[in-house]
This record gives sequence, structure tokens and C-alpha cells, in this order.
Amino acid sequence: MLVDYHGMYKPSGIQHTYPNIINFEGVKGLENVKWGVKDHPGYDVSIPFIRMLAGPMDYTPGAMRNANQANWRAVNDNPISQGTRCHQLAMYTIFEAPLQMLADNPTIYQKEQECTDFIAAIPTTFDETYAIDGSVGNYVAIARRKGTTWFAGAMTSWDARDASIDLSFLGDGKYRAIIFEDGVNADRDATDYKKTIVIVTAKDKLNIKMAAGGGWSARFEKM
Repeated sequence: MLVDYHGMYKPSGIQHTYPNIINFEGVKGLENVKWGVKDHPGYDVSIPFIRMLAGPMDYTPGAMRNANQANWRAVNDNPISQGTRCHQLAMYTIFEAPLQMLADNPTIYQKEQECTDFIAAIPTTFDETYAIDGSVGNYVAIARRKGTTWFAGAMTSWDARDASIDLSFLGDGKYRAIIFEDGVNADRDATDYKKTIVIVTAKDKLNIKMAAGGGWSARFEKM
């Protein structure tokens, strides 16, 4: 039996006594967008430094209907997330959640198979976590390792941002990097993204551009 406290129950260390308790909400997850909260990207880049320090959090990420600040609206029965598609993808690496989920409906994920496959390859538990960079309420970048594979994600607030991802956390040798980044039109169409595959080493740095409410996510496979 697994227990997930999906409600405003905050972590208190009880999972050390009952290890079948694996996740807690205690966070204003994605559903709050459909009720009219207008600055969720700013919230998304605050909670890794605040709520997540107390333990895993059941946030419910993975929206495939994405909108920019100018064209977002609150829709209760067919909700739209704030920020870009890559902002949502990055959550699966950045947010600690041993029981993770997909917030949208199955039809959407069937239509967005490339993004769905990328999400499905991200583990729910990791062997190592590395903080790349961040500023509370502004941006966050985190890398996590599972076995020999590294996963990295970055998100920004409603401020567009350029960033440098230092890959010194990688081990020796070459890695095949599968990267999802905001597309050239992401500032107007939040669903726009670009997928690239490159070969990198720990000596490299990746210069990334995140649109307003944007994000970046990558998987590094040991070669």
C-alpha cells in the first residue's frame, strides 16, 4: 500500500515512521491556475527553495495546454497552464515527487507523444541532486542523477531569461543530451518548443534562452 496525502497536509517527517507514505501536497499545485491565480510561474520558481525543503510535494504538473501571460485566461472545465510547454517539462526534474502524475487528459498526451515520451523517461526517485543555479521567485536550475544518466531542468518567472548551464556535474566521458527548449515563437505561442540532440562533456556549458514563464529540460545519457 502506498499513501499520498493529496491535500494541504504538510510533510512532518512521518514518512520516516511509515515508509509507505511517499508524498504530500501542502502546495498550491497546477489546479490553482483554473481558479484565477495570475502569477503561477513566479510561484513555481519559489517553492523549490521553500516548500520543497520540507520534503516531497505533490504538485500535479504536465499541462499540454499552455499560454503566455497575455493570452492566458481562467477556464475551470478546460484549464490552461501559465508559461511554456518546457516550463511544464522541467517540473518533472525540478520538483521532488516519488509519486508523480500527468495533469492533462490521455488524448492530449497521445497527440503530444514526443513530450510524453520525454516525461515518461524521467525517474521519480534519484541517486544524486545538484543545484545548478537559482534565485527565489526568479529562476531555478537543478540536475539529478539516476545511475549513469543525468536529468536537468530550468524554469523562469514571467521574466524572460538567458542562462548558462554548467555541465561540470556530469561524470567523465561523453554524454548524449536530449534537450527540450522554448521555441523561437514561445513568447507568442507557449506550446512552441524545440528538441535537439547534441554530444556534450562535463567541460561544456550550454547557453539557454527561456521565454517569459519559460523553461528548459534535458536528459544526458552516458555514451
